[in-house]
Amino acid sequence: MPKSGNSVASRKRRKKIIKQAKGYFGRRKNVWTVAKNAVEKGLTYAYRDRKNKKRTFRALWITRINAGARIHGLSYSELMGKIKENNIDINRKVLADLAMNNPEAFTEIVNKVK
Repeated sequence: MPKSGNSVASRKRRKKIIKQAKGYFGRRKNVWTVAKNAVEKGLTYAYRDRKNKKRTFRALWITRINAGARIHGLSYSELMGKIKENNIDINRKVLADLAMNNPEAFTEIVNKVK
């Protein structure tokens, strides 16, 4: 009995990977085995970096809040401690945005906790 394959499904599977490899350089974009490895690696990095993005942004917010706090003679930790003490419920993302784009509002918050 002759061997039967499922070329329709195979081709669809390969096309999907080749489509995901669009924009890659050299053989990574059009050679099946190379593209498959490149796409798998890329998806691994994407998964990892979706987690890392959260850490990176938190670090950025903390840096911005610290810079704003130092202008008013406080350190980041002192400011955050006093904000918690005074039961001001504001997250780091919003606080960093205020420090960057609305210094007057940030100054009011600092003066309120001092």
